[in-house]
Amino acid sequence: MKPARRVVLAAVLLSSGAGLLTAPAAPAAPASPAAEPRAARPRPDVRSPLYESTDLAVSGQGAHTYRIPALGTLPDGTLLAAYDRRNDSAADLPGNLDVMVRRSTDNGRSWSAPRAVVDHDGGAGAGDPSLLVDRDTGRVFLFHAYGPKGIGFANAGAGNAHDSTTVLHTDYSYSDDGGRSWRTRRGTKDLKDPSWHGIFASSGTGIQLSTGRLLQQYAFRKADGSMWAASAYSDDHGESWRMGKPVGPRMDENKTVELADGRVMLNSRTSSTKKRLVAHSRDGGLSYSTPVADGTLIDPVNNASILRYDPAAGPDRARSHWLLFSNTASTKARENLTVRLSCDDGRSWPVSRVVTPGAAAYSTLTRLKDGTFGLLYESGPYKKLVFARFDDAWLGVRCPAGRTSPG
Repeated sequence: MKPARRVVLAAVLLSSGAGLLTAPAAPAAPASPAAEPRAARPRPDVRSPLYESTDLAVSGQGAHTYRIPALGTLPDGTLLAAYDRRNDSAADLPGNLDVMVRRSTDNGRSWSAPRAVVDHDGGAGAGDPSLLVDRDTGRVFLFHAYGPKGIGFANAGAGNAHDSTTVLHTDYSYSDDGGRSWRTRRGTKDLKDPSWHGIFASSGTGIQLSTGRLLQQYAFRKADGSMWAASAYSDDHGESWRMGKPVGPRMDENKTVELADGRVMLNSRTSSTKKRLVAHSRDGGLSYSTPVADGTLIDPVNNASILRYDPAAGPDRARSHWLLFSNTASTKARENLTVRLSCDDGRSWPVSRVVTPGAAAYSTLTRLKDGTFGLLYESGPYKKLVFARFDDAWLGVRCPAGRTSPG
């Protein structure tokens, strides 16, 4: 039986621990016959592709299942990973679920021991984490759903009272010391329309716009069963939150990315087609255009990730229009986890690299301090959570890198 635990609201110290990245060793080159000329030495300016990986959580070790990856990179380069610890089964809420966090200060080469940031007793649970970093203040937010005993997305009711035992609550924790300690707040009254039923933060990663606005995506279910998406936003560094205008129906877990021209692109899974739905906002996520299917981004109804390749690139630079996207690129099953690159703000996706052709599920991306990328994903659903680190040479970037043409 699981020992009694309490919600960790502060001073959750993340101790250092193992978790070293490993990369498959390259096979030794066969010795050249003495009569053959020596091979030319590699050019010093040719960089070898980088791909490393390590297991962050293995199902059956300490809990029944680990699921729902989230990633965030702090301004000082500290990397945070969050995920569900599903103690008794692989099922979503309701259930005995806790939110775990691990830290890395060396671009994911090693990690602290896992610690529970949110851990409820009495049959309640918390899950579906998403990390959002405020680059101006350094504060990091960890959004998650809180389910009172017996309550999950499917059976959550209307209302938005903070003490309700029949609604799924929109809680979030925050840390001002790089993820070492956390405090938790409830945002249900601010974010949930009382007519809505189930609601949860889309797991993975939220974003900060160039204006400073913070955006965290949500998915919710209306009384008629239809699924909608909306952006929760804050213009005061997370002191207060409001919900933008819903977009839908036919939506589900969704992500956003700010494009070079300031528009916000929304990318969503959907059960209505085996392709990702895409919409755009011209008002910073307050409202979105009618979603349309992207014919290239096939999807088996799964969570995915999207981000700017180089958010620091000026709008006159070609690379300011580059995007990265990860999902299980299949119409049959959660398999074939793939990272794609767009050179033109998501209008096309000419570059792709398969991470694993086998079974996989949720994935989330972040850009690391050294310019490489981190990918946290569910492998062999749902056997383990794997962190991978790669660079543009591994991905095979083939976009023009100069300046964009005027006008």
